[in-house]
Amino acid sequence: MDNAPPPAAAAVDGDETEGSAPSEPRPRFHLDPVGGIAGDMFAAALLDARPALADGLRATIDALGLPPSVSVAIEAQRDAALAGTRFRVGGADDGDHGHVRLADVAERLEAARIVPAVRRRALAIFTLLAEAEGAVHGMDPAEVTFHEVGAWDATVDIVAAAHLIEALGPARWSCGAVPLGSGRVRCAHGLLPVPAPAVVHLLNGLATFDDGIAGERVTPTGAAILRHLAPEQAPAAEPETLVGTGTGLGSRSLPGLSNVLRVMEFAPIAPAARQEAVATLRFEIDDQTPEDLALGLERLRARPGILDVAQWPVYGKKGRMLAAVQVLTEAAALDAALDAVFDETTTLGIRWSRIARSTLARETTSHADSCGAVRVKRARRPAGAVTAKAELADLVESAGHAAREERRRGAEAAARRQRDNG
Repeated sequence: MDNAPPPAAAAVDGDETEGSAPSEPRPRFHLDPVGGIAGDMFAAALLDARPALADGLRATIDALGLPPSVSVAIEAQRDAALAGTRFRVGGADDGDHGHVRLADVAERLEAARIVPAVRRRALAIFTLLAEAEGAVHGMDPAEVTFHEVGAWDATVDIVAAAHLIEALGPARWSCGAVPLGSGRVRCAHGLLPVPAPAVVHLLNGLATFDDGIAGERVTPTGAAILRHLAPEQAPAAEPETLVGTGTGLGSRSLPGLSNVLRVMEFAPIAPAARQEAVATLRFEIDDQTPEDLALGLERLRARPGILDVAQWPVYGKKGRMLAAVQVLTEAAALDAALDAVFDETTTLGIRWSRIARSTLARETTSHADSCGAVRVKRARRPAGAVTAKAELADLVESAGHAAREERRRGAEAAARRQRDNG
């Protein structure tokens, strides 16, 4: 059996390429397959979460050129416990779907006047289905004949899924453990075990479980959509805000359980502070003159990658006064910083560690007054307050403490006003 993990989602217009950084944090859509997952349940859940997408989806479905006998309805509905949305395709068995191959599906989609990115994504999902069927039946995917998934209802479900995924824009997807179901299902190949062999192939690598409820819980279209999305299944690593939810109802009734697929939308919480990796170096000095140590530490401060140097007095063995020194450096400059400390001081050993730090975004502006220009460093705090700090070096020419204090306050107030006014 193929034990490879699910591949990444097929690349289509609008997807980020490997190695690229998103311009802004992406929302995450989490699929909770309470009753299972099918193509119509996936579309229904997203439409329940984002009702405004219904009009665009209808336009895409109309562009497919469905036979007159096929109808599509988006309906508010409830089962015994939960309210949600049904995505219903009626009259879809047109009698010729038993002869549909992947090339026929591609031709059908190519003839439809739908957005190219939606067409490519839908074809990518159908290709996954063909590859799964080919793997379990020992056939070339191009020679696979679609039976149930060749009917118009499966085409509509997959095109609807492709349209909605595109409409949501760049996003992350995650999914809870998938219920496998059990028993037998009748299809064009006769009786097959549940989950069907093609479904097992498509679910390979995803977390699954058995809740003891029999029946088909994951359809081939639902499994192919999951495989296409390649969802995460680990818990979210960072705090997020739950901003929306939707419930898609399936067509079957399950004993004692709502047959629904729930989707939850999470928005990333932008951190107030930037996080980065740094390194600290600590050591004590008892045999270097204060003058020479001061010069050595000043030279350390000027080294590339070193962020800060601090020292303070401590008592060592036998009551001797020592200078404790801490050097903060960029993580990438750790080795160079170690060499520099050994060069500039008399220490014979250094304790060091890599740590994380959080820093507020800062910027420097300049405020001109009657005595010249004063540089001011300003930052916005998590609660929204703006703080400003004038550079003392630009105030040294002012005569006396009162004059320096007046210029400092004026420059910092001007910087805060400028920040507040954007």
